Amino acid sequence: MAKDQNSLSITLLDELQSSGAGYNVLRYISLPELLGSEANTLLYYIGKDLARKLEIQSLEDVYHIFEKLGWGRLELVKEKRKELIFNLMADSVANRLNAPFPTEFRIEAGFLAESLQLIKGISCECLEEINKKILQVEFSVIYT
Repeated sequence: MAKDQNSLSITLLDELQSSGAGYNVLRYISLPELLGSEANTLLYYIGKDLARKLEIQSLEDVYHIFEKLGWGRLELVKEKRKELIFNLMADSVANRLNAPFPTEFRIEAGFLAESLQLIKGISCECLEEINKKILQVEFSVIYT
């Protein structure tokens, strides 16, 4: 897939400033209400679209973007022939999982799927599994 001529350098993320509270209110309360019953699917594709807009060339870029966007620390924990498994951890992830409103990680899943598709040139889909007991999210990126 060709990169958009208007793609953004990931270094621009260094200039963003946010406390995160406003972002969380919009993301977990307003956006799902606006998107309705299709929220999970649309959030996934929002993540995929975001990945296409950034200049992603390596897994290190993906890790950097996750940190800069406040999504948490992403770590590759297992590599199989047709699947990569990542863990997402951080205080911000724990805070989101302990929030008094429902949280999801669909944007991150879509972003990760599209990022790996761009890096590896192979079609990918991503599933996430939330483990509230250890305050961690596991992403399984499957080559399709």
